Amino acid sequence: MSTWKIKKPDPQLVSLIQQEFNCSHIIANVMANRNILSKEEAQKFFSPTLESLHDPFLMQDMDKAADRLADCIKNRQNILVFGDYDVDGTTGASTLGLFINSAGGNSEVYVPDRETEGYGLSTQGVDRAEKIGAELIITSDCGITGHDSVDYANSRDIDVIITDHHMPSPELPEAYAILNPKRNDCSYPFKGLCGGGVTFKLAEAVAKLLEINTELVYSHLDLITLGTSADLVPILDENRVIVHHGLKSLEKTEKPGLHALLQVSNLLEKELTVGRLIFGVAPRINAAGRLGDANRAVSLFSTDNPIEAAEIARDLDEENRNRQDIQQTIIDEALLKVNSECDLQNENAIVLWEEGWHQGVIGIVASRIKEEFHRPTVIIAMENGVGKGSARSIYNFDLYENLTNCAGHLDGFGGHPMAAGMTISKSNLPLFRDSFITLANNALSDSDLVGTLTIEAEMKLSDINGRFMEFLKKLAPFGPGNMRPQFVSRKVEIAGKPRLVGNGDHLKFRAKQNSKAFDAIAFNMGKHYSDLLSGKPFDLAFVVEENEWQGRKSIQLNIRDIKLRGGLT
Repeated sequence: MSTWKIKKPDPQLVSLIQQEFNCSHIIANVMANRNILSKEEAQKFFSPTLESLHDPFLMQDMDKAADRLADCIKNRQNILVFGDYDVDGTTGASTLGLFINSAGGNSEVYVPDRETEGYGLSTQGVDRAEKIGAELIITSDCGITGHDSVDYANSRDIDVIITDHHMPSPELPEAYAILNPKRNDCSYPFKGLCGGGVTFKLAEAVAKLLEINTELVYSHLDLITLGTSADLVPILDENRVIVHHGLKSLEKTEKPGLHALLQVSNLLEKELTVGRLIFGVAPRINAAGRLGDANRAVSLFSTDNPIEAAEIARDLDEENRNRQDIQQTIIDEALLKVNSECDLQNENAIVLWEEGWHQGVIGIVASRIKEEFHRPTVIIAMENGVGKGSARSIYNFDLYENLTNCAGHLDGFGGHPMAAGMTISKSNLPLFRDSFITLANNALSDSDLVGTLTIEAEMKLSDINGRFMEFLKKLAPFGPGNMRPQFVSRKVEIAGKPRLVGNGDHLKFRAKQNSKAFDAIAFNMGKHYSDLLSGKPFDLAFVVEENEWQGRKSIQLNIRDIKLRGGLT
């Protein structure tokens, strides 16, 4: 059972917002929680414009990077764009490659093999650049820790421009230019760009230098929106602008590959949201690199041929099904290992490894195990004495910081506070496990290990009306930093009889409070069936959404938690 943490904005502030916007108390609460206090701020938040994007030249090294790339385009010098193999990396690299070629340059996009080359700029990538006569390599979503590979490129007289968003180490690679808003010496006003977002800013800067139509850049907002959504960066500031316009661009995309991808994801006729991209589209793109060649994703994004696009999309859809099967097998094995090897009474983190686990799915497995046990989790796939690991964290435990403290046991690592990757030798596994768990035990309290629902406000079901639903639509796009608001209603009753659906895993019922009632769906909450049959009132935590079924739209409560009266927190 989750703890409900209800936000408490200043009542005076809420009252002022009510007066300023002539809105309900519940709408004013949501706006106060997001610091939307004036009509000017509301205009900027609810109607973000491309003109509000920051000047790309505010980013450290942008002048050097943009000048170098612009010269390469003008002089038609060959360029290798090197992208990471995930959604962010492939969409960012594809965007930059498409932009360079449309601006009159010559570029080739290269994505490394996950198993043979590993993460980051590889020597094979540098060799490929040399083979095609490239005088410049530009990375997308990687490179910030690639000291050796950059040195190797320098030894071949090939300049490297790094575009990345991962946390840099104190010593940066000897690259020609490094674009990363997280650099300590970078004063760029927004630090939350994904990797593709940084390459997007580079393309913006070059378009200004070459005095070409910025539509050559903005026409790829559909791709950058995919990467921004999939990488779970905050949907605030520039990211909100990108995703706001990118979702519209995606819905009417002229790229055959994206159209085919939406088709196999069954999203062509649906309103696109960040959530639908994360759960419907991103896994199919990631499948290209998890189980095979991620360059197929680049081919999909770049092709003008609808037949080729449909073939690649079908292949990725099938590969994703295979990935799901492999992933579920490893999840089942990991759950067994937790029960047999972990002492969850005394260990605030989980570290598991196994020979033969597929390194392409361990990130997803780590996420699932973390969600199940609400502890920082590291899953390591072993092969020939070398482990490739993926880590996922919870609030109050910074992965990057704590992996830095374990660096003596690792061959390499990188990532964010909430997600990271690593390589480790088999002999170091026990020491790493002990060290990591000790850090988690020292950093996390028992209360940290209990799932928490952040509640926007308490509301009455009667607060849900047409204006409220219109407000929710304007509040989108939702994502990290601007999550779909969760509400609580007290003393709710069942209208009619609840039903078990989905093999008994899920609940459907009608929630009633006074004279107001709405349909409700509670996924994975079949265990509450007998509670709802008791006839006792209960408290609900939920999000309000619009449900469409057989052409009919209706308001639905998507239940996040159910508590019988008397068991409140």
